[in-house]
Amino acid sequence: MTVARVTKITAASPKSFDDAVHSGIERAAKTLRGITGFHVIEQKAMVADGKISQYLATMEVIFVLED
Repeated sequence: MTVARVTKITAASPKSFDDAVHSGIERAAKTLRGITGFHVIEQKAMVADGKISQYLATMEVIFVLED
């Protein structure tokens, strides 16, 4: 029987939402083993001086628990 867990993370990037997602998953993979997928649940951006300064992606990361 396989059991999975979901954890929520938020990653930021000055480049794009896509870059925030990629860097978030890459960072999560350093700590979590058995990642099988993710779901982006929210995208936000921070603005400074009338320009986007940070793209933020909040996602649920799914990983299988080890025996």
